[in-house]
Amino acid sequence: MSKFAFPVLAVGAIFQAIMQTVIVPLLPSLPGFTGAGPTAVSWLVTSTLLVGAVMTPIFGRLADMIGKKQMLLIAFGLMTIGSLICALTSNIGLLIFARGLQGAGAAVLPIGMAILREVMPRDRVDRSIAILSSTLGIGTAVGIPFAAAIVQFADWHLLFWVTTAIGLGVTVAASFVIRPSSTRTGGRFDVAGAAGLTGALICLLVPITQGSAWGWTSAAVLTMFVCSILLFAIWGFQQLRNRNPLVDLRVSARRSVLTPHLSALLVGFAFYGNTLITTQLLQAPPERGAGYGLTILQAAACQLPASFAMMIFALVASRVSDRFGPKIAIMIGATFLIVGYSVHAVPDKPLWTVVAAIFIAAIGTTFVYCTLPILLLGAVPLSQNAAANGVNVLLRTVGSTVCSAVVATVLAAHMVAGGIGSSGFVIVYLVCGACAVVVFVSAFALPSVGSRMPRPAGV
Repeated sequence: MSKFAFPVLAVGAIFQAIMQTVIVPLLPSLPGFTGAGPTAVSWLVTSTLLVGAVMTPIFGRLADMIGKKQMLLIAFGLMTIGSLICALTSNIGLLIFARGLQGAGAAVLPIGMAILREVMPRDRVDRSIAILSSTLGIGTAVGIPFAAAIVQFADWHLLFWVTTAIGLGVTVAASFVIRPSSTRTGGRFDVAGAAGLTGALICLLVPITQGSAWGWTSAAVLTMFVCSILLFAIWGFQQLRNRNPLVDLRVSARRSVLTPHLSALLVGFAFYGNTLITTQLLQAPPERGAGYGLTILQAAACQLPASFAMMIFALVASRVSDRFGPKIAIMIGATFLIVGYSVHAVPDKPLWTVVAAIFIAAIGTTFVYCTLPILLLGAVPLSQNAAANGVNVLLRTVGSTVCSAVVATVLAAHMVAGGIGSSGFVIVYLVCGACAVVVFVSAFALPSVGSRMPRPAGV
């Protein structure tokens, strides 16, 4: 049955990515659907990001300790229950709770990568993990038009009935297909470390996501940022002194691990910008500033090239990494991102060039996302693989969250005549391009040849 593990994990990862993005086309309409204000509705995104950020490293560590299959099924189960609640209610409180449950699905990707490392033949591990990593982008690009079509032609609850059915199918399939882990670390779970990381992430991500609404210089935002810094410092000290830490900071500080983590943070920012900024630009009315005046469904259709790019270039990225090494693969990805955002940043361009820029930036994202887990595959012991990939996915989430806050703040500052001026879009696109430049430069710290780092002891 192990030969079916990859397709089940791939569908599960796409399902998780869809769950993160299906709410985006609904946001403008949800105040009318639920009777709640825009601030309350924004928590339908915030709760998913928060829970995903917190649970990803925790589930990754538990997967290494007690079993990857068990934690994978729990993640699938929480996502499915969250979808069912969303399908059954319009109450904003229950919807926020349900979206939080769906956030636990962020752990599916790192756990799935760790499972593939155990069950796939050695010569197929890199390629399988690269394709699985690209499913994040595929699910994101598919989820938006899927949700937009349902919003335009049917009741919005149908969206979550469909995802509930997908979740049930994936959960049942995984329970039969995925075999129990052969490698477990055992030991005692670091409860204090998990609590400390949870508190630090909440104090960091809540003000980032709510800063535009609360005011960036408000007492609440500044206090939470200060608390976040203090909690991260205390947590780091506690992790270094713990024999069974939640995150092995000494391993994470290695150049071979730190560089992929930095790239994950920056590309998480850049990738989300390709979706978030462009969706707003495509739908904005041109008579009130920059924009193309497309409907929700038309704008979503323009995002489909990103899906094709990720599906086509996932294998290409893996082969480039095999042939020329991760440094070249990362640099190629960063170059595509730089070119894509350079095109994006040109104001008043024809619509076809926007679609082309989406496609080019998605190629860059694919190259980087497909290479990062391959780097970690050879940089950490097998017993820490799920936890290391969990931290990497966490940093992708943090990058996306920061991007959301930066985009909201910059665009709000460039409102003109009820719309958004072209200078606002140019600035946020250039910020995303700057992130890609840093990724390109940081790739010089990677090896020049070979598809992965020398395997550490214990692999």
